[in-house]
Amino acid sequence: MDKKFSMHVDVDAFIPASAEEKEYMVQMRPSSTFFRDGVKRLLKNRVATVSMIIIVLITLSSIIIPLFWPYSYDSMLGVRPGRPVDPSYNNLAPFTYGKTELKKIDAGEKVFPHIFGTDAAGRDYFIRVVYGTRISLAVGFFASIIVLIIGMTVGSIAGYCGGKVDLIIMRIVDIIYSLPDMLLVILLASVLKMTLGPALEGTALEKIGSNIISLFIVFGVLYWVSMSRLIRGQILSLREQEYVLASRAAGAKGSWVIRKHLLPNCISVVIISTALQIPNAIFTESYLSFLGLGVNAPMPSLGSLASDALNGLSSYPFRMVIPAVVISLIVLSLNLFGDGLRDAFDPKLRN
Repeated sequence: MDKKFSMHVDVDAFIPASAEEKEYMVQMRPSSTFFRDGVKRLLKNRVATVSMIIIVLITLSSIIIPLFWPYSYDSMLGVRPGRPVDPSYNNLAPFTYGKTELKKIDAGEKVFPHIFGTDAAGRDYFIRVVYGTRISLAVGFFASIIVLIIGMTVGSIAGYCGGKVDLIIMRIVDIIYSLPDMLLVILLASVLKMTLGPALEGTALEKIGSNIISLFIVFGVLYWVSMSRLIRGQILSLREQEYVLASRAAGAKGSWVIRKHLLPNCISVVIISTALQIPNAIFTESYLSFLGLGVNAPMPSLGSLASDALNGLSSYPFRMVIPAVVISLIVLSLNLFGDGLRDAFDPKLRN
């Protein structure tokens, strides 16, 4: 009788397949994770990869260069103890020297050049640009972290609780969102500068300056609303999923469900929004410093350097061009990198 019509079990059909047969029949794929897949897609984006390299190089340069650079951002080269001020160090052009340095060069000594020259106070302009880049990047990163923490907390609570809690929080968000940002930033920075200045005298925060602290407060008060709206929208669509209902039915607390289930599934939105918030924070710090509401002198930032360059714009235009180019390069690179992160980690944009 043919085996097709037999009621007996074919034992040969249950023999385990060999490794060669498995490889032939099944296209094996190595295990991966959401983050690893996103990184692979990000690295395939050449524009985002080049932007990331530029950001890393600028960040490392602002950290490493001051460690071995012979000049300080606040040292006036023309000032000597017990001697009159040497004006030959003021407003030097790139790769030029003062009188004392020229005498050392004539005597055979080596003098480190002033790559970008000096400013009106005789301070090396290159190291001031480097320190200004460090300050602007630090303000951008820390302000984005503040926005992330506040926006994530408020948005997750509003999205998970819903009802009256969501209604009250969203009406507060709408009120803050409708306020004119530029005007409030300038007003808050001006008021906090006067109130925080005397309170910081004699403390460890005095060197940081009241302007930087007031800038962080401004970001914490105004710029978290967009992040909270995005997080709330994601959580509203996720909280009715089966795994969330199962966790709540098992007795899990709301905070545990948010931390373990909801926020991990919003990680793509969090990464993208944070990456795009950094250039906004840097730009805000730059124009506040340009208006005199940024970092305290003599600590430089890119905005304050551009503001100081206005006085000698006709004679020394490169002092305006250099910080403007650095600001543009940083903001452009961060925006392109943020777009690459969105394309790589947003599930809706996958091919």
